[in-house]
Amino acid sequence: MSELEHVVEAASTIAYIENKTYDEIAIGDSAELTRTLRTQDIELFAVMSGDVNPAHVDTEYAKTDMFHGVIAHGMWGGALISAVLGTQLPGPGTVFLSQSLKFMAPVGLGDTVIVRVEVTEKHAKGRLTLACTCFNERNILVISGNAEVIAPHEKVRRPRVVLPDVHLHVQGAQYAKLIAATHNLAAIRTAVVHPCDELSIIGALDAARQGMIVPILVGPTAKIQAVAKAAGQSLDGIEIVDAPHSHAAADAAVALVRSARVEALMKGSLHTDELMNAVVNSDTGLRTERRMSHVYVLDVPPYPKPLFITDAAINIDPDLATKRDIVQNAIDLAHSLGIHQPKVAILSAVETVNPHMISTLDAAALCKMAERGQITGGLIDGPLAFDNAISAAAAKTKGIVSNVAGDADILVAPDLEAANMMAKQLIYLAGADAAGIVLGARVPIILTSRADSPMARLASCALAQCFISNRANKAL
Repeated sequence: MSELEHVVEAASTIAYIENKTYDEIAIGDSAELTRTLRTQDIELFAVMSGDVNPAHVDTEYAKTDMFHGVIAHGMWGGALISAVLGTQLPGPGTVFLSQSLKFMAPVGLGDTVIVRVEVTEKHAKGRLTLACTCFNERNILVISGNAEVIAPHEKVRRPRVVLPDVHLHVQGAQYAKLIAATHNLAAIRTAVVHPCDELSIIGALDAARQGMIVPILVGPTAKIQAVAKAAGQSLDGIEIVDAPHSHAAADAAVALVRSARVEALMKGSLHTDELMNAVVNSDTGLRTERRMSHVYVLDVPPYPKPLFITDAAINIDPDLATKRDIVQNAIDLAHSLGIHQPKVAILSAVETVNPHMISTLDAAALCKMAERGQITGGLIDGPLAFDNAISAAAAKTKGIVSNVAGDADILVAPDLEAANMMAKQLIYLAGADAAGIVLGARVPIILTSRADSPMARLASCALAQCFISNRANKAL
């Protein structure tokens, strides 16, 4: 057989599944498959079966049990035996009657299992008995048993079904790590501005119970108390600063910052503009030499780490100087979360400098500013398109050689519209959770929205807590 014929035969085997009929099968016929156990295999089996025995899914617990590590579910091996029977021998059309299994040894992460079935008996009416074994790569028998099946009488040859890619994501996993990192940090005194709906009041009190904030509720006292009662929340021990309406609550909260009574602001049930108008007031606000900017910190399936997007809420059409502050604010926040040298992608629609696209010129200038020390603490590259900023494969295809491309921590959009649309698309189409914070004012401002999950609200508070703790450590 020629090399080409070998290739054609191999391709045909891969593309189709074909059975062996009862008449074609002889005693001693066998089939095998080989599979290496991955974490994803265990997680998929647990999701499918509902079996969340900690011996399989809890790494810390598994270290303490008799096997000293995570092991596969026993029936994962049983499922592999079923796969051989249903796809190879006898193959499509097989009716599974019974299966007996003995589990001889555990299968651990990284173990390679060779699954083998062999016909040992042929019975009347198309029935077969097959010996089933699973050995690991060290030739240790891990599963043995027998299967009883009815073999097909008609030949079946079908195209092999292409299975979908599966991306496993534990909702809120990144935020759980972030919140856990705050357990040893001091709670921050926080003015909660106009918490006059259930989401706002519950979010603030949840954060207080977690030890993240010490809330001071600022707004109409009677309304706050009524909302808390309706939500089944106790306000015992919680300070309330009375303010007749949302505008007055924003002004009063800013005044609490200026008098050093609070270390952070948290948005309640008022519009962002109302709060920010009080914050940016040139006479009584909280301006610093740094421009204020908003940073989303998203937990995006299947991105392997938190993804920062900025600025999606404050600066509509930032110039170069403002973009410099936007980048530095995001880098400073990343530092407070333990990302010591965040990778910053300055986004545009293309990855080459085009004099007709201001965003590409700004990206190039920001990179040069970083080289000259005008932006510090991060690796910066741009212009980069969204795909090659977050996908190593896309960056490689474009021939981009960069320490940032394909592995960005921070995405800096050319304007507010682009940032906002990008973040909302990830939230509503990719199932991302989004925590948010405004930096560049005297204190961090925790921005929440009605769409935020309870976990995202806590994560926003955790961002402020980590930022304040990091700033305090730098000041020492």
